[in-house]
Amino acid sequence: MTNQGLIPVVVNGAAGKMGREVIKAVSEAPDMDLVGAIDTSPEHQDKDAGELAGLSEPLEVPITDQMEGMLAFASQGRQPGVVVDFTHPDCVYDNIRSAIAYGVRPVVGTTGLSPEKLKDLADFADKASTGCLIIPNFSIGMVLLQQAAVTASQYFDHVEIIELHHNQKADAPSGTAIKTAQMLGELGKTYNQAIVNETEHIAGARGSQADEGIRIHSVRLPGLIAHQEVIFGASGQIYTLRHDTSDRTCYMPGVLLAIRKVLQLKSLVYGLEKIL
Repeated sequence: MTNQGLIPVVVNGAAGKMGREVIKAVSEAPDMDLVGAIDTSPEHQDKDAGELAGLSEPLEVPITDQMEGMLAFASQGRQPGVVVDFTHPDCVYDNIRSAIAYGVRPVVGTTGLSPEKLKDLADFADKASTGCLIIPNFSIGMVLLQQAAVTASQYFDHVEIIELHHNQKADAPSGTAIKTAQMLGELGKTYNQAIVNETEHIAGARGSQADEGIRIHSVRLPGLIAHQEVIFGASGQIYTLRHDTSDRTCYMPGVLLAIRKVLQLKSLVYGLEKIL
């Protein structure tokens, strides 16, 4: 049974690095109740979620790979359930549809969804009148960087983005970098007008081209967590905005805010800045 009055929360991808941090944060939140922990890794089945996350006391919430059963359980309480998803681009679309079908509100940090799939999920959430939050980056600092980049773009016509992540990240470019390029592209100007005919001697040397001529470069190395630079250039000057993640705990205030806010929504919302 869930604790009455508390928000029932299920963590999907519970054995991953982000999943473990979410388990810690939810277990310490006074208005939330961790009711389930999902992970498909065979070696983690039936382990206590709290012990796996490094808490001093067990939470008596076992890791399970039975997502359908867990969503059904989370949907039965008086308070609507929330599922926090940090899984993999290959399965996140199906995860979100399943959660919405059960009336469980998804809060999604997994990136890699195509625009077509995002639209389909938005339509599905609208028809179900069920809130869904898809957040490429839960860091408040990243939201501030994106806002500063939008301001700077009024004065610069040349910009490129470099995003750097750990080498276990499955998608590239990152959802955060794509979102940043989209925000700059929505301002009605085209960037990086070519003044020479470029030749790439190795395909991809100039990165990928996103909206309105903005190029994104992706770096994947062990030792990194999540980092992004937005570099503006003009005659005689360079203006660089950079955000560095040194610990995944920086995402947890945003995750907890999203869990609370998604209960108030009746549709899909994309981006942390929309709920601040």
